[in-house]
This record gives sequence, structure tokens and C-alpha cells, in this order.
Amino acid sequence: QVHVEESGGGLVQAGGSLRLSCAASGSIVSINAMAWYRQAPGKQRELVAIVASGGQTNYVDSVKGRFTISRDNAKNTVYLQMNSLKPEDTAVYYCKIWDSRPYWGQGTQVTVSS
Repeated sequence: QVHVEESGGGLVQAGGSLRLSCAASGSIVSINAMAWYRQAPGKQRELVAIVASGGQTNYVDSVKGRFTISRDNAKNTVYLQMNSLKPEDTAVYYCKIWDSRPYWGQGTQVTVSS
């Protein structure tokens, strides 16, 4: 079994920054892609950013230029640096990793006040 745990959420004013971390542990075989999703109240969960095993990244248009995803393979950890935060970034942020199968974390709340 693989355990995935996010950290780093919180309350921040518009224009501020937060850094999310997600660490995978347990019976890891070989992690391929790692990603961050978010779900705002009343909305569907959406893919925010993804990083492949080779380091290639992709972002949803609404966060391009503001968010940066990165990974530390030695630590089985993925990060999401979020700058210039906006109230519309408020959501629960979830980490997802692809090992022998996909695994989700429990989520961390990010609230951006105007």
C-alpha cells in the first residue's frame, strides 16, 4: 500500500504565495507522473499541474505563469509553488501519483482572501 499526504495549505491574502508539498511513502514500486488537482465548492475536480517522470510539466491555463510544479524523486515528493494567488484559486488541493496504480491524497485546503 502507498500512502500519499499533502501539506502546506492555509489562508493567504490575494497576491500572496503558498508552497504545497506531497510525499508518497510505503510500498512504492516506481512513481511515474505526479500531479496536483483542485476542487472548489460546487465545482468539479480539475487538473492544475502535472509533472512526468522525465520532468516534463503541463499546467491548466488559469495558473500558467503563477504556479510551478516540481518533484524530488529521491524523496518521492512533489511540490506546487503558488504565487500571485487569487481568490478564485480557493479550493481543496489534492495530490495524485501514478505508481503501480493511481493514488490520491486526502487534500489540503487553500483559501485566498480578497
